[in-house]
Amino acid sequence: MSMKVTFLGTGTSQGVPLIACPCKVCNSSDPHDKRLRSSVKIEVDDITLVIDSGPDFRQQMLRSETKKLDGLIFTHEHKDHIAGMDDIRAFNYVNKLPVDVYASAQVQIALRREYQYIFTDFKYPGIPEINLFDIANDQPFDVKGVKVIPIEVLHFKLPVLGFRVNDFTYITDANFISDKEKEKIKGSKVLVLNALRHQKHISHFTLSEAIELVKELEIPEAYFTHISHQLGFHKEIDATLPQGMHLAHDGLQLEL
Repeated sequence: MSMKVTFLGTGTSQGVPLIACPCKVCNSSDPHDKRLRSSVKIEVDDITLVIDSGPDFRQQMLRSETKKLDGLIFTHEHKDHIAGMDDIRAFNYVNKLPVDVYASAQVQIALRREYQYIFTDFKYPGIPEINLFDIANDQPFDVKGVKVIPIEVLHFKLPVLGFRVNDFTYITDANFISDKEKEKIKGSKVLVLNALRHQKHISHFTLSEAIELVKELEIPEAYFTHISHQLGFHKEIDATLPQGMHLAHDGLQLEL
């Protein structure tokens, strides 16, 4: 079984650079400092999954040359994670199939509010076509033969789902993980974890908190994502990280 992971976006909710920001990171010429909103593509053999479709989804699909989408999985309902779902219409047209969408009950409320035209009795021609599946933190689910294990974390007080596929675990928008949910992560060969900035934040892990969690879970290889311009220059921060830990960047690919 072959598995490839592509980081479609590694930035925080406003991306990097931020609009009108004069800071040095936002004005960096290094492509590693250009971050679209956080999302990841997972390819297991010929099955393609994407976690989250934020405002940059169209650009991410074009940039990664994604030709089919077997499953779109949502972590939570914040706009920087759901705002691009309308663009799955392209896959409906090319693949001649609805897109399978996997979301918790709370995320489905937001999808029905934001995309009410998808769920009305009268279907206007050309709207996105989806098959909507319920997911919950205590129930692994299957996407065309690929087993996905949900991991519930907290984004301040908001429940958010991370996901484990084989030996790869992806967690974004978190600042607390219970001991019970940590057990689902243990044994992963690769962990992706949000690390917003150096300063304490109400709903995200700081870089030092993320590093300590990787050490606690004894994960051999970790990549940090959902990065703010406040973290600093990619190359400078990446060079300071412990062995086996890295800052992710847009377009980075992993073979597992």
